Amino acid sequence: MKKLVAFFATAMLLTTPLLVSNTAHAQQLLDRVVVVVDDGVVLQSQIDQLVQQVKASNNFNSANAPSDEVLETQAIERLILQEIQLQMADRMGIEVNDSQLEQAINGIAQEQNLSVDELRQKMADNGISWASYRENVRNEITIQQVQRAAVQQRVSITPQEINNLVKLIDSNQSTQTEYRLGQILIAADSNSSQSELEKAKERAETVLRLLDEGSDFSDLAIRSSSGSAALDGGDMGWMTINSMPTLFAEAVEGKSAGEVVGPIRSGVGFHILKVQDKRGEQTVEVEEVKARHILIQPSVILSDNKAKEMLNNFREQITSGEKTFEELAKEHSSDPGSASRGGDLGWARPDKYAPEFKEKVETIAVNTISEPFKTQFGWHIVEVTDRRTTDATDESKQERAYQMLFSRKFREELDNWQQEMRDQAYIRRVAE
Repeated sequence: MKKLVAFFATAMLLTTPLLVSNTAHAQQLLDRVVVVVDDGVVLQSQIDQLVQQVKASNNFNSANAPSDEVLETQAIERLILQEIQLQMADRMGIEVNDSQLEQAINGIAQEQNLSVDELRQKMADNGISWASYRENVRNEITIQQVQRAAVQQRVSITPQEINNLVKLIDSNQSTQTEYRLGQILIAADSNSSQSELEKAKERAETVLRLLDEGSDFSDLAIRSSSGSAALDGGDMGWMTINSMPTLFAEAVEGKSAGEVVGPIRSGVGFHILKVQDKRGEQTVEVEEVKARHILIQPSVILSDNKAKEMLNNFREQITSGEKTFEELAKEHSSDPGSASRGGDLGWARPDKYAPEFKEKVETIAVNTISEPFKTQFGWHIVEVTDRRTTDATDESKQERAYQMLFSRKFREELDNWQQEMRDQAYIRRVAE
């Protein structure tokens, strides 16, 4: 209780604008609290920065832009949800280290065909500091981890569901088509009165009319949508029929790029969807290697050096023809699964193996015995006896079916979970 009282005392102090005097004794507004969210706050500087980022994004059309007031309202809603989830991350002990952050930023730069330095300059040109940008990316990764941890346990998928979807994929090639959807959500939950529902439907029909008259979908999403992707112009990304919410799938299946459908009534309101683009699915090909190895595990009586020395000796015996790989594997290998087969590991994808082993089988030439190397299991020598590229489309159907079902159910549960978290949170707007 004392902690809560102290927090609100601090929060109330922050509602008064913070001031600083320069050499001319002028006063400059630094920051202020706009919303109290549980044990945290949303600051005006955060809102201004998010609005600035939206204006700098590719989805923003400055010629037909919504007012700053509309953008600020959307920004506040996103930041409230962000703050709730970041506080949950703290309670769950979720942290994103610098290595994970750098990897993510490198990926973002590559997607935009930029170097990291060029991405940094792009942010500077848009008035966004690099430190702020890095922190925003870190927050996004953190929130994704929170969502996975909290929502995936709410998703249940049975083997029968997977098998049914695999059969559907086999019989219906159209399920391989991917749709890039845009969404405008006019909020109206199941507890809304009939009058509120009618008003929400009228708003949705007004949006449809504006779209028919040529208004830009992204601009209308920013202005009007209550969806979580509103500030991204309503962009929901690429989805197949089987990975999007069922209501959406029924509405957009077979539709062409550019078509708009809706309004679609759901438990959270009226949805207007646009098929931004479509693309077909590509065949999956993977490289497999056929390898064999000899494993020597160090022990109290067998040092690392001795294990490595043994493998060097085995390698010389095989090279000279004194012994065969198969004979030595059967006699000496510590891997019970392959020793009886002369060290044969069969056909496998390299990523099945430990990182050091994977690197070896990917890089050594066929019918060449590697130098001794160490993994978490001990010391090895390995020989790749063959390589092949296989069509993994059929093999991956079960995995793809699972991912499609998971994606669909995850999206549905994520919306429900976020609404529950918001309903349970203490949220108070601070008067100016």
